[in-house]
Amino acid sequence: MAKILNEVWGAANPITVRASAVLLGASAWDVAPTEFSIAGVSDITLYVTYTRAGAGGAVDMQVQASPYAADVVGVQSWFAQSLFAAAALAAGADSQSRVQREYVTYTSTAAGAETFVYGPIDVESVERLRVACREPAGGAPATPGTVHIVAVAT
Repeated sequence: MAKILNEVWGAANPITVRASAVLLGASAWDVAPTEFSIAGVSDITLYVTYTRAGAGGAVDMQVQASPYAADVVGVQSWFAQSLFAAAALAAGADSQSRVQREYVTYTSTAAGAETFVYGPIDVESVERLRVACREPAGGAPATPGTVHIVAVAT
């Protein structure tokens, strides 16, 4: 169940989107990412801390949004962010643009905890949000690192 907005978003204090924990092994995505009710929020900025466990460690993050206040039986409730690439326009011919689901990869540069900011993300028409994470195959999937994410809403 989603945490309620007025119980979570207070003043300028960040809330925990993903508690500091080791990623799953074998490049598996988080099984049940924490979800938050964000109705009424216009933008969210994520503050991420990643600590690799092995050389070349990395983290994939996929921001997932839901237009529903709660899961709806029989329909997909969660949708990944996407990228759009417009086609080249030519007179007298139809054009094909492309859209694809997106996830973001951060690759470590050192052995200690590393931090980065992701956002702001426009969530004005979103009811719930969650962030799924994994140690990618291109990272160090046999020795997954640790990720902690907090968010600030505006």
